[in-house]
Amino acid sequence: MTLLFELINDNPSVVLQKIGLITYENRPVPIINNPNDVKIAITNTGLCGSDVHYYEHGSCGSFKVEKPMVLGHESSGIIVEIGSKVKTLKVGDRVACEPGVPSRLSYEYKSGNYNLCPHMAFAATPPYDGTLCRYYILPEDFCVKLPDHVSLEEGSLVEPLSVGVHANRLIDVKFGDSMIIFGAGPIGLLCAGVSKAFGCDKILIVDLVDEKLNFALDQNLVTNIFNSKGKTFDDLYKYIKTIWTGDDLPTCGIDATGNKFCTNMCIRSLAKKGRFVQVGMGGDNLDMFPMSAVQEKEITVKGSFRYSVDDYKYAVKLLDGKKINVKPLITHKFTFEQAVEAYEFSKKGKSIKIMIEGPKMGKNI
Repeated sequence: MTLLFELINDNPSVVLQKIGLITYENRPVPIINNPNDVKIAITNTGLCGSDVHYYEHGSCGSFKVEKPMVLGHESSGIIVEIGSKVKTLKVGDRVACEPGVPSRLSYEYKSGNYNLCPHMAFAATPPYDGTLCRYYILPEDFCVKLPDHVSLEEGSLVEPLSVGVHANRLIDVKFGDSMIIFGAGPIGLLCAGVSKAFGCDKILIVDLVDEKLNFALDQNLVTNIFNSKGKTFDDLYKYIKTIWTGDDLPTCGIDATGNKFCTNMCIRSLAKKGRFVQVGMGGDNLDMFPMSAVQEKEITVKGSFRYSVDDYKYAVKLLDGKKINVKPLITHKFTFEQAVEAYEFSKKGKSIKIMIEGPKMGKNI
């Protein structure tokens, strides 16, 4: 599939000026300076919780907005220009955009853990601008070509899907495992979908909102749901024993909330030799950490940060093989001109994933 259109010589961008204030600016059109880079016309951008956090609080974790910043990092687009040494992509290719580029000189990059690079330039993470604009520059090897039958909207969800892939790979989820996940937001749902694709036969997701839980069940992302509102760990454990027989318990667990109660219950619900990964961002220090359960069951506990080597490629392969359907997660769509409305709407908590279209393109040629 080749898509060609007239290039427009401007770069409208959605810019966070300060807490609570987003404006539109015409930023300079980016120029390819590195021969291995490509220029992408951004067509779709998913709205992420971190974007909203910057909008509402001016910070996310240790990152603080100190100057106007272009928002957005969950994007896909069409290649419109390539550097002189680019070999694997051509003009017209549709790609998922991996938004974090490490230093090629860092130890983390050389050791295959580039997501941990201290010099990472990550879109819409201060001080770097994001992808809610007309044109964006990326290295060739941080673009993954989309199969013809995978839409650009689906391509923009490769970013959060890769978070789920990375988390599942960290704890080596495989055929015969079983999973408990806390949090039925977009990341929790995608973690669940990846767990199923990787071979989990039982997947229980826990949340406080029935609509989210029922969505997970209706979309066949999980096998079981549990609403923990007003419930104790004993209530959860009793329910688990109706699913897992005998002495069996979930072999794997993911917390996609960052809430200390969720982390506590998730770890305590695991089988001996269970594997747990923390995906949701929590506070700097976590009380209620169930150290005795970790010790007595010899549970493996890992942290998860974004995604790394091959996670994007695996995510695209899951879409290519129809191992997971991400389309239903897109519950609301906004045009580029409605981006501010999209951010305001997100605060109502009535969406799963909001999609913002890129700026209008030129005429087809």
